[in-house]
Amino acid sequence: MKHLPSLKNLFYLVNLHHEQNFNRAAKICHVSQSTLSSGIQNLEEQLGHQLIERDHKSFIFTAIGEEVVQRSRKLLTDVDDLVELVKHQGEPMTGDIRLGCIPTIAPFLLSRVVKHCQKSYPDLTLFLKEDTTERLLDALGKGELDLLLLALPVDTSGYHSMKVGIDPFKLVVHEELADELHEPLDFNSFPDESIFLLQAEHCITGHAITACQLGDSAKVNPFAATSLHTLVQMVNSKLGTTFLPQMAIDAGILNDTELSVMQPPGDAPYRDIGLVWRQTSSRILTFRTLGLAIQNLLEGREE
Repeated sequence: MKHLPSLKNLFYLVNLHHEQNFNRAAKICHVSQSTLSSGIQNLEEQLGHQLIERDHKSFIFTAIGEEVVQRSRKLLTDVDDLVELVKHQGEPMTGDIRLGCIPTIAPFLLSRVVKHCQKSYPDLTLFLKEDTTERLLDALGKGELDLLLLALPVDTSGYHSMKVGIDPFKLVVHEELADELHEPLDFNSFPDESIFLLQAEHCITGHAITACQLGDSAKVNPFAATSLHTLVQMVNSKLGTTFLPQMAIDAGILNDTELSVMQPPGDAPYRDIGLVWRQTSSRILTFRTLGLAIQNLLEGREE
């Protein structure tokens, strides 16, 4: 058999690429800077190609070095999956899951998911990360996360996905302004710049615009909030209206406010909630079992 490069040296290379700094990468790998540097040099000798161009102050990855990093990420992820499979002998609902979730779901659902898992699956541990859809998908692809809880639709090409429920959108207005709106609601009758939404990086903005058939951009205020809680405060100050997902309302985001909930125009607009994981993962049964548990939580059948 050929003398293959060590996984340890590939691990050094991937972390150096991520940190772009030898000292920080060495700390993450729990080795000295010289050990990390020697490991990468050894990797270059084994592969017979220069992966990094160095001078006394800086370095850059060569084109082949970039390719090796990308392939090494996938290789290390597959090894992690293999270790988990053998460690738990293929038993579902055991071990660790690094779960990523978007900010418009995490505060309103994850605590219930964690409590359910602690009660029903004591051998399963969830490690949580909250971020935007784009960054979570990037982390999943790099093997930094195992599973994502997202609002669909998003581009999940190259991944497996499982729909676990729907989350209706509601129109939220101040109770003093609610009487001025006549049902059925028509967005054309709304004042310009009277609808507040989240920043574009939050997928709920696009989902809400599409689901609620909000075609007139003049109705949207140019101010973009960073969180649903900020939107609630804006509407509670009688500055306009907004859309909120039902799960946030059910979780009490409108408590201690003077806001009313109304059905927005459109055919019962909603967003899908789903799980996403890598096609190469060996833990499909665990992910699907967790998906069914989340589905029950969303439908109020289990706490």
